Amino acid sequence: MFIQTESTPNPATLKFLPGQAVLEAGTADFPSSEGAEHSPLASRIFAVEGVRAVFFGTDFVTVTKEDGVEWDHIKPAILGAIMEHFQSGQPAMIGEAEAGGHADHDGPDADIVRQIKQLLDTRVRPAVAQDGGDITFHGFDRGVVYLHMQGACAGCPSSTLTLKMGIENLLRHYIPEVTEVRPVAEQV
Repeated sequence: MFIQTESTPNPATLKFLPGQAVLEAGTADFPSSEGAEHSPLASRIFAVEGVRAVFFGTDFVTVTKEDGVEWDHIKPAILGAIMEHFQSGQPAMIGEAEAGGHADHDGPDADIVRQIKQLLDTRVRPAVAQDGGDITFHGFDRGVVYLHMQGACAGCPSSTLTLKMGIENLLRHYIPEVTEVRPVAEQV
């Protein structure tokens, strides 16, 4: 098994590509080791000292390291943990991954929210997945769209620029009711 690695815009996060499916669909976010008991793969990765967060896409794993830890010191152990997991035959998750990742929204803005989610799914999320992360809808209130950043996007130095210059401009262009985009605090 050969596992490729790619850098991400977030210097604290690396993207690992095992060359096979990690999840059948959806994503799984582990901003800390709490909750990793539902994932044999995440548990193995969190066993590596210096790992702060783990995120799964359909064909990749992103790992965020603790501040002050060098990739040269932990990358071989992470590669070993991923390889060991896939050779074990265990599933990445026990139970279901997050199917769409978007929060539900009912009410008078339902049509606007549907348009926001559609634009996120077709224009934003595929590009963000290339960088090892995900951005999901969290809420919409009086023109402000709240988005949850996961994987390589969480804590990325360029995430504010991505939100403001990229996603906010895109949503405002297609949906006049959108006035601003804001990140929501990390959910632990």
